Amino acid sequence: MEKPTIIQLSEYDVTQKIIEALTNVCTRAVLFSIIHDPKDATQIAHEVHISLSSVYKTLSTLEDLALINVNNYRISEEGKKIKLYKSKIGQVVITIKDTEPILRLYANPGKSNK
Repeated sequence: MEKPTIIQLSEYDVTQKIIEALTNVCTRAVLFSIIHDPKDATQIAHEVHISLSSVYKTLSTLEDLALINVNNYRISEEGKKIKLYKSKIGQVVITIKDTEPILRLYANPGKSNK
């Protein structure tokens, strides 16, 4: 079965998915590493000491949740186009009211090249 896209999810499901993603240490490390400067997956893996495959999986999840975007590209020495990722959010606030989570995402104030 194919996983639902962000548009197919209800607002609660999106909130729940984002909260679940942000409880993961790997996800937070990747997200925090690209708040100020756009980086490629290899740079992120080296900086946060996480395997490259885990970084790619995390970036995919963050992209699906619309928390990051591809800020720009660079060309490798081999001529390959390499994505540079940047966080779209600068702060997250999660509160619980009447047993329901309330998620507030604040835009990343950092400058974007896109």
